[in-house]
Amino acid sequence: MKLTTRKTVLAACVAAQFAFIPHVVNAQDQSSEQAEEKKDFELIMVTGSFVRRSENFESPSPLAVVDSVSIDSIGAKNIADITQTLTINTGAQNNPDAFTQNATAGTSNINLRGLGVASTLVLLNNKRQVVNAQQTNDGLNFVDTSSLVPMIAINRMEVIKDGASALYGSDAVAGVVNFITKQDYEGAKVTFDYQDGAHGDNKEYILQGLWGAVGDNSSVMAAISYTNRSPLFISDRRLSRPQDDTSALGNPGAFFLGATPFIDPTGCEEFGGFPQLLAPPGTVPGLDIGFCGFDFGPFYSYVPDETRVNAYVKADYDITDDITWSNEISFARNRAERGGAPSFPILTQPVVPATHPSNPFGAPVAFFGRAEGNGFPGDAANTESDTFRFNTTLTGEMDNGFWEVSYTNATNDFLFSVPDVLNTEFNLALNGLGGGDCNPLTGTPGVGACEYFNPFATSYTVLPNSQYVIDSFTGRQRIDSQTDLQVVEGFASIDAFDMDGGTAGVAFGLQYREEKLSQDYDELSNQDSFTFVIGNPDFEGKLDVWAAFAEMALPVNDTLDIQLALRYEDYGGSVGDTIDPKVAFSWRATDDFSLRGSWSTSFRAPTVFLRNGGATTLQQLSDPLFGTAFAAVRTAGNEELKPEESTAYNVGFSFEPIDDLSVEMDYWNFSFEDLIIQENAQALLTANPQDPERIIRAGDPLNGPLLQVNNTYVNASELDTSGIDLVTSYKIETDFGTLTPSVNATYILSYDLTDPQAGNIDGAGRRNFNNIGVSSPELRMNLGLNWSAGIHGANVFVRYISAYDDDQNCADGTTNTTGCADGFYEIDSHVTVDAQYSVNLGEVFETETDYLLTVGGINLFDEDPPQVFTNSGFDSKVHDPRGRQIYARIAIEF
Repeated sequence: MKLTTRKTVLAACVAAQFAFIPHVVNAQDQSSEQAEEKKDFELIMVTGSFVRRSENFESPSPLAVVDSVSIDSIGAKNIADITQTLTINTGAQNNPDAFTQNATAGTSNINLRGLGVASTLVLLNNKRQVVNAQQTNDGLNFVDTSSLVPMIAINRMEVIKDGASALYGSDAVAGVVNFITKQDYEGAKVTFDYQDGAHGDNKEYILQGLWGAVGDNSSVMAAISYTNRSPLFISDRRLSRPQDDTSALGNPGAFFLGATPFIDPTGCEEFGGFPQLLAPPGTVPGLDIGFCGFDFGPFYSYVPDETRVNAYVKADYDITDDITWSNEISFARNRAERGGAPSFPILTQPVVPATHPSNPFGAPVAFFGRAEGNGFPGDAANTESDTFRFNTTLTGEMDNGFWEVSYTNATNDFLFSVPDVLNTEFNLALNGLGGGDCNPLTGTPGVGACEYFNPFATSYTVLPNSQYVIDSFTGRQRIDSQTDLQVVEGFASIDAFDMDGGTAGVAFGLQYREEKLSQDYDELSNQDSFTFVIGNPDFEGKLDVWAAFAEMALPVNDTLDIQLALRYEDYGGSVGDTIDPKVAFSWRATDDFSLRGSWSTSFRAPTVFLRNGGATTLQQLSDPLFGTAFAAVRTAGNEELKPEESTAYNVGFSFEPIDDLSVEMDYWNFSFEDLIIQENAQALLTANPQDPERIIRAGDPLNGPLLQVNNTYVNASELDTSGIDLVTSYKIETDFGTLTPSVNATYILSYDLTDPQAGNIDGAGRRNFNNIGVSSPELRMNLGLNWSAGIHGANVFVRYISAYDDDQNCADGTTNTTGCADGFYEIDSHVTVDAQYSVNLGEVFETETDYLLTVGGINLFDEDPPQVFTNSGFDSKVHDPRGRQIYARIAIEF
């Protein structure tokens, strides 16, 4: 074996995953390199094992490692910028908008293999982080990667790409992402980033600082970052068609006489509305049957207005020669504001009395619209997230191994607030008893402090509404959520016995986890007082989990290593317990070729929210009776949920046919049963559009316009997905520097779903709008070319995402409601180009301080994301709406 010269999987993936750039070596780097030379034979513990191995050890699990240099090379300003370029990441919610992340703007997450944002375990220095207290539209609580640590403190990111539940627990179903901070850092570093987008006023400023000191028996490191990002509105870069963002409920609006809707006879189009006729003009003399549509798109934002403060402190102290005490404290304060329409649609069918002075019908009519529409400014939704994490760890060395005991305590407080119309107060205003000073019991309609609200188009001209009356029926929903995590765990790893290939290692340990979630809605929401977001009862719950785990690392001989792992977890109650094994091997067939494989099972328990929670979200739906509609989807928890179970296996090889050329290929396969999903509102609507219990309509409960869909969480039958990963790079030495071309690709072979409503679905190469899946383009590929020469460095990345089918829309441009005779609309493939150049100005001007200047661009040719006929006009789970981003960074290290 060429252990001294051959790249390991761990090292090769650093190069191939992000096309490693040989970077400028400064004094700090030189000292690090010298330290590494002294540690040639040090045993280390990598993600995916609790047994220390040689640095040259080849992991039997597919492992991707992205170090800080590689992170800098892609111009990453935050963790979402890293994960968004990973080809193994599918369907993450890193481009938040009101339509895909109604209440989680300002957050980011990871979705390995498209198995869900809650199916990847996110660790910080091998320890857990608390999940976000506000769930996604699908009801999933995830680790917010925006709230981990300042980017400047991260040394590398390690990704286990096969199932890892046998080692880490039930939420490592799709794999593990472990962020590892710098160790024993000494010195100080300051960075300033500025990024400017090609559209609107979308800019970003990031200031970071890092300081560290190392003593004889202790070390300390502190990092802080501040981020300010300005918004990008749909009006700054309209990717959607007006009809994609048009609601049937507007102002001017429509009015129901019985079960028939009529466009406001006092005005529609002349005040910015879009008439949507349901019958020829003149069918009813003097009136038009239909709706006055409202284009809400320009009010919403692709990118929210955000500020973030992250802080992190780590301190190590050697109590004795054999025992080290480590402590970590981190804090994140994130604030985000996303744009929204002037007001939400009013879904309670309020009645305008015949006595209303502006009523042109002369009879009671039900209002089908919104309080404010055309000509009014948008109302923003706000999120406030505060995350605190503390970890303390004791690590002890033994003659034949080591032990570790740790305690983690983490909390996320998340406040979401959004304005909406109050049902009772709005009805009072329609009856002339509106206004904060009006007493509805003693007041006279339209007299003194009691005013009418005018919902007709005459409010734009002769009978305007006062701000006084509008304020009286406008409230703000507030959802104050909190998650708490406590983890106590301990394990020991020992050298057990000798084998032909070395000493076998055995690790075993215990863990106790307590996970809590509570959501406190405001009093008005508790009473279902709002006309669109409606409301929800408060709830709280917790899970107590006991676990025991063991691992064996068996160097059978010089060419074969085997890993065996087993974990038992007990959730108690109706959830029960589970035993999950993992078997993996690495076989070095020749000096240049090795095989690896793994097989494991996993178990994911229903979360507190999925069992006990509830939420109302806003979704665009295709109504078989009326076409595109924007409706409320109200989801209730289900205490009868069963745990998910899955099996995963991976087979791969590493090949180095010549020096400096590495090829890594893996076939992966995940098979789920009893997958917990939110019932797809679109599928429910399509399957039975006239179910009055679940499909709520205006006017006629069977044939009226869509208002609301009621759903819950269920165990779907199964999800099977498989694919191939390829990473390769080749380092070429030339007279003008070092060139490193690379390829990194993931091809999805299958993404087969059994949906309770939609049936059996072949989801590979499909948007999966109408089922439980996520958008799954079959091929994602990054092509890289890197160059370094002395103090200079540069790189170019070409990023490709293949075309895929949009099951929301048909090939002829119509909305898919009952099927598409000519097939689905195809979302185009997408190619973007990123580039970067860096130079060490400290070397140029021969200063003792390093000044590393970096300039670059993301999506240099300002390619539009492929158009999708949906809200906002693009697929936010796949593409980035921002267009070209030019950035510059100055890093000063003392």
